[in-house]
Amino acid sequence: MYRQITFWASFLIFLLAPCSGMKNSSYQNPVLPGWHSDPSCTRVDDVFFCVTSTFDVFPGLPIYASKDLLDWKLVSHTWNRESQLPGYSAGTTGQQLGHYAATIRYHDGTFYVICVYLGAPAEIGVLYTSKNPYDESAWSDAVTFNASEIDPDLFWDDDGKVYTVMAGITLQEINLKTGDLSDSVSIWNGTGGVYPEGPHLYKKDGFYYLLIAEGGTELNHSISIARSTKIQGPYESYKHNPILTNRGTDEYFQTVGHGDLFQDSHGRWWGICLATRGGPSWKVYPMGRETVLFPVTWEKDQWPALEPVRGQMTGWPLPSRTRHIPGQGPFNSDPDVYDFQFGSQIPRNLVHFRVPAKDSFSVTRKGLRILPSRSNLTGIPDNSLLSGQNGLSFIGRRQTDTFFTYSVDLDFDPNSVGQEAGVSVFLTQMNHIDLGIVLLDSDSSPNSHRSPRLYFRFRTEASTMDNIPIIPGNPQPPKAVPVPHSWIGEKIRLQIKTLNETHYEFSAIPFSNPHAAMKIGIASAQLVSGGSGTFVGSLVGTYATCNGAGSASKCPDGGSLYVNRWRYTGDGQITSANENL
Repeated sequence: MYRQITFWASFLIFLLAPCSGMKNSSYQNPVLPGWHSDPSCTRVDDVFFCVTSTFDVFPGLPIYASKDLLDWKLVSHTWNRESQLPGYSAGTTGQQLGHYAATIRYHDGTFYVICVYLGAPAEIGVLYTSKNPYDESAWSDAVTFNASEIDPDLFWDDDGKVYTVMAGITLQEINLKTGDLSDSVSIWNGTGGVYPEGPHLYKKDGFYYLLIAEGGTELNHSISIARSTKIQGPYESYKHNPILTNRGTDEYFQTVGHGDLFQDSHGRWWGICLATRGGPSWKVYPMGRETVLFPVTWEKDQWPALEPVRGQMTGWPLPSRTRHIPGQGPFNSDPDVYDFQFGSQIPRNLVHFRVPAKDSFSVTRKGLRILPSRSNLTGIPDNSLLSGQNGLSFIGRRQTDTFFTYSVDLDFDPNSVGQEAGVSVFLTQMNHIDLGIVLLDSDSSPNSHRSPRLYFRFRTEASTMDNIPIIPGNPQPPKAVPVPHSWIGEKIRLQIKTLNETHYEFSAIPFSNPHAAMKIGIASAQLVSGGSGTFVGSLVGTYATCNGAGSASKCPDGGSLYVNRWRYTGDGQITSANENL
């Protein structure tokens, strides 16, 4: 029945569009490719603003702006200073704790981003505000509150009262200045699916509509809706729930759910939610949960009809295509062409896993300098100095394409055994694939005299996996290949390239001879799909470490890495099981 309703809604849109002088739109999902989970959006005048989850990543809670719903510019990060929530990153042990699903709303000249931070020293609700989302420094320190659940929403009622609805599904009044909450009231249990969460309240035609996610954020994920004439209920569940899901289908987009609804400047309704590319086998999805867009038909006094999520979408006329968006920052779909010229800023789309140590990253006359961290990318969980909680010397960007090429030129001259620099496809500290240049003791010298020399070291870390991939993709012992003597003393380019949608190839290239590439290793993308990072997605980036040498927080002298050429180019997307772009 639901499919019939949405079919006729789409057909009606198609018939009416020519009469209004506007053509039906056609576009591709995801509109925010790469890891962009739990999206929430709002519109101010002719600009749409969205925020997505970031968990342990810093800076966090990115704000994307768009005028056409397809081209999204990263204009700021809500959490961009450790001082906004001091001590929380260093105190968080989990691999995907931190800033959970946020809601963004705009009211009376102010933007609000509200979410829950899970982790030490406490699990706490956080509320950030700004009057200028294009300026990172304009985002406030966090107003904290005692959240009983995750996924808080913000809703202003006609009488001026402000409410938050959280997973559960519970309603409370909230004081936006102090974070004080009223007593919690349970207003709906959902339809019986597990984990009713991600709630959003809307008021339309005298009804309060309550949109929630159900079924867990995996293959049974879905969106359901209820409504009431009173904000505290009782709420009537829609008889055709769920109103959006791809569960039980063979669609390429799965895990569809956790949505938000909003209008464009012509009054047309749209929805946005998360989805995972990879089909119902749900084995290879290194980009994790991405953001998809769908048209919504919402007639007066009626329930909304949401178009099913597909790679190729058809629906309402989209706003005119434009990239005229204020502020700094790249568009999410743009390639990276960064040379880190002296005096430039680190590009906004480059992020870290956890807040890095002070001065670990700086742009110098030699390029981007990365001071090594004692903890390597994996770390030692029970060692407070080497767990990585105080910052990894890693900087990366989201993998935003099924097929891509990423490369960096490394100026690296280690002087102590164990000093290492390299590139990584990084999901969490427990799931990553690395190619490093590392100084190791050699056992090939005459008279058994061991002297250090440089090696390329290829490693796969996947201590937590959902599905063990077929060899050669499964976790394998580290592979060390001597760096050719003729390469030593010059810059070396390390490259990650997708061979296909399931495997990465890691290569090394000498600066003086780009045609003399060495293919070092191949690994399955399944190693960075799910596992310890079911909520997140892969970053591709560069790191430096002394692998535990030194003392306290300091590595031995030397081992700094300079990067002066950083490139990421998308080479294609797969948006259905039999369709490539």
